[in-house]
Amino acid sequence: MTKRGLDLFLVLIAGVILLVPVLIVALMVRLTSKGPALYWSDRVGKNNSIFKMPKFRTMRVGTPTVATHLLVDPQAVITPIGSFLRKSSLDEIPQLWSIVKGDMSFVGPRPALFNQADLIELRTQSGVHRLVPGLTGWAQVNGRDSISIPDKVALDGEYLRRQWLGFDLYIIWRTLVGVMRHDDVSH
Repeated sequence: MTKRGLDLFLVLIAGVILLVPVLIVALMVRLTSKGPALYWSDRVGKNNSIFKMPKFRTMRVGTPTVATHLLVDPQAVITPIGSFLRKSSLDEIPQLWSIVKGDMSFVGPRPALFNQADLIELRTQSGVHRLVPGLTGWAQVNGRDSISIPDKVALDGEYLRRQWLGFDLYIIWRTLVGVMRHDDVSH
């Protein structure tokens, strides 16, 4: 099985399992804050191309488009259910659409925001920019929000060197365990 074949197979399974939760989360986002259920973010993909990545909206409409840790007071702009969606990683479910489109894979470096110049530059220098970004990745299961950008890029580089389907399945397993335990989520 190829990486793309695994991605499509897993999207099909996840789509069936998550259909009802997706509808419930979308409704809860709409009922607890003004604005659309989905937020489309400009992200950096393979070879530093920009694509639109959907997430369930966890921030109030009008929040600046920067990494959460750069906001003056993130708690002031998080929606009533935003923290729960982030800690449970339910906000990430719409990214299955990006996997179907081929903009993302299940496993790869997390896609940077278009304005994270430091992260983009380090990934380009290390060759990580050649990878399709992922819903999860080696850096995600080794620290997520709790590690520095240089450490994330080092882990992304390690993934670049070690990638194969067995390693991807291991990362997916570690992701599922981490999501269940809410590991390394800072907001």
